[in-house]
Amino acid sequence: MSARRDELTEPAMDAAIERACTILRLPTVRDRHGEVAGIALRQQASYKGFLTELLSLECDDRETRRRARLVREAAFPRPKRLEDFDFAANPDVPAALVATLARCGWVAAGQPLCLVGDSGTGKSHLLIGLGTAAAEQGYRVRYVTAAALVNELAEAADDRMLTRVIARYGRIELLCLDELGYIELDRRGAELLFQVFTEREEKSSIAVASNAAFSEWAQAFTDPRLCAAIVDRLTYNAHIITTGTGSYRLRSAARRQAAAGNAGREAKEKGTPP
Repeated sequence: MSARRDELTEPAMDAAIERACTILRLPTVRDRHGEVAGIALRQQASYKGFLTELLSLECDDRETRRRARLVREAAFPRPKRLEDFDFAANPDVPAALVATLARCGWVAAGQPLCLVGDSGTGKSHLLIGLGTAAAEQGYRVRYVTAAALVNELAEAADDRMLTRVIARYGRIELLCLDELGYIELDRRGAELLFQVFTEREEKSSIAVASNAAFSEWAQAFTDPRLCAAIVDRLTYNAHIITTGTGSYRLRSAARRQAAAGNAGREAKEKGTPP
């Protein structure tokens, strides 16, 4: 017969808590019960107050871990956050609209988002930043380039797994599709992509980043009717942001080069190494 719990020594109680938390998968309770118990003792908290605080910490940590997992599962190629976006350097991007989109009402409503502009104007930063914001608010997000998605769909079709793959993409709450329009898609690739858009239409959000205006998409989608259908799917009830034509990366490189040149001239005038 096992000993009564009130007769256990302190080490035995710690071991029992450790074992129970492992079984119940409560890592925060396991790691912080001693700390919280000490605070409760000093504050003369009730048993219920102590338990409430400990379980609240477990719930908070579990939610933090879940959000971090959703960000990881989104498969972003690099970390980008909206708070790091330089709106002063990208005046074409409406900061107020981006702030509204960051609250993710459009994701909940299943609306599309189109980011259109030249290379270096911040499309991918905004795409990843908004996707990260959505993941941190509990939405299932997936980032993929248009070329990678078409290749995945083509391989699935060859392996007779297309229906399953399209259904999987249909369950994602926000699909972030980057580099749409960068490469020309043959009719099969465009048709495969269209099936994903149709699966998600008016049910789940899709955000696309493209370096070509909608009128130029016919160069990427060689079939005019299919191109028109894709544009219709992506623009109906959509939020559209035009990021402009001036490359932020080029301007930044030019500023760095100019600053280095100025530093070199000043060093030369002073007779010191740059």
